[in-house]
Amino acid sequence: MLIFPAIDLYEGKAVRLYKGDYAQMTVYSDDPVSVALDFKAQGAAQMHTVDLEGARDGGTPNLGTIERIVDETGLFVECGGGLRDMAAIDRAFAAGVGRVILGTAAVSDPGLLAEAVGKYGEKIAVGA
Repeated sequence: MLIFPAIDLYEGKAVRLYKGDYAQMTVYSDDPVSVALDFKAQGAAQMHTVDLEGARDGGTPNLGTIERIVDETGLFVECGGGLRDMAAIDRAFAAGVGRVILGTAAVSDPGLLAEAVGKYGEKIAVGA
């Protein structure tokens, strides 16, 4: 069994939404890298991240935080949220992520999904 601990990111912080409601957000840490390091210390070899701002608005405003998590932990990191064009997908892989999760884009733009899979193969996953 593979377990992927997860960090949702908003404004560079580790957060959780209550039932997907941005108005009901709990900040768990101002330092998501330290949270990821705690996951690693507890035996995690991989983790899942979601850029909540990206998921809501598009773009990748928390990609720098995700890159720091990759660099400072050495964990296999998958990420989703806001990856709606090839440029964003390319930036995520350039930042060191091991897998990109496409949600909205996989449904709304099947051509993008095909292009991403053509370029990155099994490093692309679809989640909703």
